[in-house]
Amino acid sequence: MVLAATKRYTVDEYLELEEKAEFKSEFDNGDIIPIAGATANHNILTAKFLARILLALEDLDYAVFMNDMRLWMPDQERYTYPDVMVVKGQPIFTDEKQTGITNPCLIVEVLSNSTGEYDRENKFKLYRSIPSFQEYILVEQTSYGVEQYAKQANGKWLLADYVGEDAVLKLESVDFEISLMDLYKRVAF
Repeated sequence: MVLAATKRYTVDEYLELEEKAEFKSEFDNGDIIPIAGATANHNILTAKFLARILLALEDLDYAVFMNDMRLWMPDQERYTYPDVMVVKGQPIFTDEKQTGITNPCLIVEVLSNSTGEYDRENKFKLYRSIPSFQEYILVEQTSYGVEQYAKQANGKWLLADYVGEDAVLKLESVDFEISLMDLYKRVAF
């Protein structure tokens, strides 16, 4: 049996294709991986988190980005599109068009059935290669549930689980908190 060779792309080829593409794709060391569309719950949760943290941080020295901003991890040769990212201070952009950044302190991903395990394990491992990265938030979309991974002074990561509508998520990397009741308002389980 002869296997067909899969085309490998350079970063520049990926960026050129992505600029013209109708749908977003991630880049993984030469491979282009299409991103699936999001559900209504995914959109509601992403928009709510983004809106609330954007308002909370707008007068402080932070930049907040949504899922159209690429994240470049040079050590991994990887581009991803996190749902929400926060940068402390000035963003370090990958290009003059400002289409990608390299220095988030906080990344938020809304989990789905198809990406949940990947976001928890593989992406989290990739994100930990970013020196500025301090906190990772994973938001369930089928129940009241948030996982918070916060980097400690000794370099270890501490996990906190928030479950139920009465729970309140308080971030470690930025001054922000939100109740799960508020976050999940209008989400249909």
